[in-house]
Amino acid sequence: SVRGRRWIELTPEEQRAYVMRLLDALEVTDRDKRLKVARAILYLAQGVFDECDTDVDVLHWSRHNVFLLYDMGIFTALLELLSMEIDNSQACSSAVRKPAISLADSTELRVLLSIMYLMVETIRVQTEDDRPEWRTAREAFKNELGSPLYNGEPFALLLFTMVTKFCSMNAPHFPMKKVLLLLWKTILFTLGGFEELQELKVRGRERLNLPPLPEDSIKVVRAMRAASPPASAMELIEQQQQQKRGRRSRRPLVKQDSLDTYNERDPFKNDDARDEEEDPEDADSGIEGEVDPLDRDVIIQPPPPPPPLRPPTERINFPKGLPWAPKVREKDIEHFLETSRNKFIGFTLGNDTETLVGLPRPIHESVKTLKQHKYVSIAEVQIKREEELQQCPMTLVSAATLPAEAHGASSYCNPVLCQIALLKLLLAAAPTSKAKTDSINILADVLPEEMPITVLQSMKLGIDVNRHKEIIVKAISALLLLLLKHFKLNHIYQFEIVSQHLVFANCIPLILKFFNQNIMSYISAKNSICVLDFPHCVVHEMPELTAESLEAGDSNQFCWRNLFSCINLLRILNKLTKWKHSRTMMLVVFKSAPILKRALKVKQAMMQLYVLKLLKIQTKYLGRQWRKSNMKTMSAIYQKVRHRLNDDWAYGNDIDARPWDFQAEECALRESIEKFNSRRYDKNQNGEFTPVDNCLQSVLGQRVELPEDFHYSYEMWLEREVFSQPIQWEGLLQKP
Repeated sequence: SVRGRRWIELTPEEQRAYVMRLLDALEVTDRDKRLKVARAILYLAQGVFDECDTDVDVLHWSRHNVFLLYDMGIFTALLELLSMEIDNSQACSSAVRKPAISLADSTELRVLLSIMYLMVETIRVQTEDDRPEWRTAREAFKNELGSPLYNGEPFALLLFTMVTKFCSMNAPHFPMKKVLLLLWKTILFTLGGFEELQELKVRGRERLNLPPLPEDSIKVVRAMRAASPPASAMELIEQQQQQKRGRRSRRPLVKQDSLDTYNERDPFKNDDARDEEEDPEDADSGIEGEVDPLDRDVIIQPPPPPPPLRPPTERINFPKGLPWAPKVREKDIEHFLETSRNKFIGFTLGNDTETLVGLPRPIHESVKTLKQHKYVSIAEVQIKREEELQQCPMTLVSAATLPAEAHGASSYCNPVLCQIALLKLLLAAAPTSKAKTDSINILADVLPEEMPITVLQSMKLGIDVNRHKEIIVKAISALLLLLLKHFKLNHIYQFEIVSQHLVFANCIPLILKFFNQNIMSYISAKNSICVLDFPHCVVHEMPELTAESLEAGDSNQFCWRNLFSCINLLRILNKLTKWKHSRTMMLVVFKSAPILKRALKVKQAMMQLYVLKLLKIQTKYLGRQWRKSNMKTMSAIYQKVRHRLNDDWAYGNDIDARPWDFQAEECALRESIEKFNSRRYDKNQNGEFTPVDNCLQSVLGQRVELPEDFHYSYEMWLEREVFSQPIQWEGLLQKP
């Protein structure tokens, strides 16, 4: 018996025996007893914090216990209970009828999802001191989650079902925040994150005999430095007025001007050293005339000691060149040769990129340079292959199934409802959304049964609600980006299916609406209470919370959670609009340029890069005046975004800038997607190519399934279909 003894003192055998008893107790029919056992399992997964003295101890025992729980088969037992709770129609119908849903309506679900989340996240993350059996368990769990073991479908699909059920208002008590977090981490574990995607991409290119990638994009972005945002006209006027009033000048323009002069001297160099050699007073300064939330911290803190002056020789050793190798598509080379041949010879040779007869020497050099930087993507190879398969469906064999599809990712994109549900949740959680009566209630798993009475309780609930929304946005943005990236690598048309559904569900205006707020205050929001963070809150003495301590928030300058969400949403927008003129025009129509320019104020290199990419694709449509008055933004695009050698993005003389029939573009894409779907997933494919059985005996000998009522009405059928129809038998003998 382990009664009265501490968990950390038990031997491994005793711990296993105790978990076994808990597992048996989960089978009882009494709901309250089951919940009590589930809470005991949750306490183990959280690291028996009552017996620990430090945060590190809690995390150590949490990791130890999670692997033990997995080994004992707890996850499968929890899954059965989760399925039971999802199908609990009584709970669903009572929740639908309730005027206000609170935390009490989802207690069982929250306990189950919390244990599952702790198990997935703890096992997913590798550490250096992992035991060999833990590494084996990780691989086993990963395969288990990705395979259709649970009711013939992967675990992620069950969670997607919960999301759609919640959004269709059939189960308003589901704790959506926990479901979305678990769904994101499950897909991250089974399919892999960005590092794994990069490896898959490298292996995919090797398999298709394509040249290696010119650089590792993750490393390039990590090495990038943020640029100072350009000042708007309003800010310049404010600045002048402040100087007239004799206030403390923060000299926000000095740095930008000197940065620009430096760029004009040598546009190929980065602004790394410029950033490093700023005056401490200018460091982190926004361009605004007023002090923004980020700068407030900078001013309050004592100025840091000035950095030691470096010898001037170091100035010469800047990293030369642009951060990205330029790329050229086959289509660009064809287009360049077509215009050159029309100009110099007077006729074209179609898609021939080899024949250079009759063209002057500089054109030869240009073609050589273009070919040196030619980049063939996996998507282009897949599209070409798909066209060949459509032309020769009988002779060519379809490609093998790829990892994302094997793991069931292809089944994630089938229900359009899932994507619409995720966008509904994103809209409900966006800080710019106004509460509407018909919108989804995403606060069911944060509002208590009794609403707060005191000011302090109201403040705490307010922070909780905001934090809750931020976490939902974080989970959805990460989940959508991850799925889009995996689909794109798996097959370009799977990606196009998902992205087209997202576009038709108004994803582009939704993301722009999200960014149409004071993005600086969103990124510096302090919606967390440090002393309530786990495991700090269970190990240390709880200080008394006051209104002042809640208002102060944490000491971090940035809210990394919100920065992460913003970058993800910008990347999703990039994925949806890249190479799609119709969608780029949506960005122009929805006046995204001023919204995106405001987002440039955030001095974080990765976020700036994706904002600049979105501005780059629409500059040719924004007109000459916009380009003229936004030269600093244009030079930032030039510095940070990859160049396409003959992309006329900065001048708008390009063929792509002409008006297009945008509906036709989406329809053509839709047609290609439908052909791909029918070829790859249609069960009755090649029906018209199946050989005909000409043998009379075998045809008559086949058993034909007839409906039950046929026996009662077959005489009428014979009369109507056979006897009353005149048959011209001699017509069969005549030659056609």
